[in-house]
Amino acid sequence: MKNDIIIRPRITEKSGMMNEKSNIYTFEVARNSNKNSIAKAVKALYKVNPIMVRTINLPRKKVLVKGKRGTQSAIKKALIYLKKGDKIDFA
Repeated sequence: MKNDIIIRPRITEKSGMMNEKSNIYTFEVARNSNKNSIAKAVKALYKVNPIMVRTINLPRKKVLVKGKRGTQSAIKKALIYLKKGDKIDFA
């Protein structure tokens, strides 16, 4: 059940800087999940207690790849705020 909520961590340059500076981690989550279920899933999977959870719905985008039209699927992103000493290891 917890694996159905958190799909994968989103590892980008911006999320890496947020990890180092503010102890904020970014995850791609299921579209039907809410903040409470995301917090419980993070606590169960990574053994850390989130202070705050913020969610962002990213809409579907039209893209052009190698001259062909396509779409980039819509996702829901969650920002997980942790205490100063807590850390999530993705390895």
